[in-house]
Amino acid sequence: MRHITIQLALLLFMLPIVSLAQDSLHRIYSVKLRQEITLTELIEKLKDADVVFFGEEHNDSVAHLLELAIFKGLHQHYGDGLTLSMEMFQTDTQPVLDEYLAGWITEKNLNTDARVWKNYKDYRPLTEYARENGLPVIAANAPSRYTNRVSRLGIESLTELPKEAKKWIAPLPFDTLTGKYYEKFVGLLGGHEGMGNMKIYQSQNLWDATMAWQLASAANKSSVKQIFHLNGRFHSDEKLGTYAHLKRYAKKLKLLNISAFSHDSFSQPDWKAWEHLADFIIVTNPSIKRSF
Repeated sequence: MRHITIQLALLLFMLPIVSLAQDSLHRIYSVKLRQEITLTELIEKLKDADVVFFGEEHNDSVAHLLELAIFKGLHQHYGDGLTLSMEMFQTDTQPVLDEYLAGWITEKNLNTDARVWKNYKDYRPLTEYARENGLPVIAANAPSRYTNRVSRLGIESLTELPKEAKKWIAPLPFDTLTGKYYEKFVGLLGGHEGMGNMKIYQSQNLWDATMAWQLASAANKSSVKQIFHLNGRFHSDEKLGTYAHLKRYAKKLKLLNISAFSHDSFSQPDWKAWEHLADFIIVTNPSIKRSF
């Protein structure tokens, strides 16, 4: 009976890896080549980048499996030179995250003190892989108490923060990336609504700039050969948001971005719509159950 249980456990462990090869779950496309590529080919093409953006939909269960597979593939190439960066942790929790990765505190402490997302189970395999292999993880996101302050009082209110607080956000002042990104943002909110939407937009830029600053700071370390960064795809689609801020902070870095999303016609590439969306597109099958 024990032997059967072990076999079943091994089979269940292998299922996510096996499923990645099934065309019914996802398709990967190179926008530059205008052709479908395999996961192995994608990882190979990502190796030359200093920073790889993986833009996801936070409840896409297939994308979460692919993130882990890509992270493992890049680790095989870069070894200890690979760093994971995550929107899912806020900058002021970096000490807690580091303590967990070093084995000094329990996972229960991490979950409580690092204020992990409600769907942290979707990202836990990445954190655990990093911990098991001694890889750094960047807590990239701006603390929500500061983005909330901007959405209420405007971006100028950040100047009133004490020095100790400012170390957790991008240096002030930072570009608010008006223009195309702003139009995209207000379109998401349903149109222009005066300063109310502008303050919310400014809080979005604090979010983006802080993630970009964290990436730029880490990339400047000699020990870091590549950073694999996870964020919601709005932050990096069309090479706007966090991607654009990073270009301002570190112009010489080579960046590549992935946009992953579900779509009914996932086997029919829309090259015109994707032309400026990302370097690589991953389309997942919408019939697959979402993680929440």
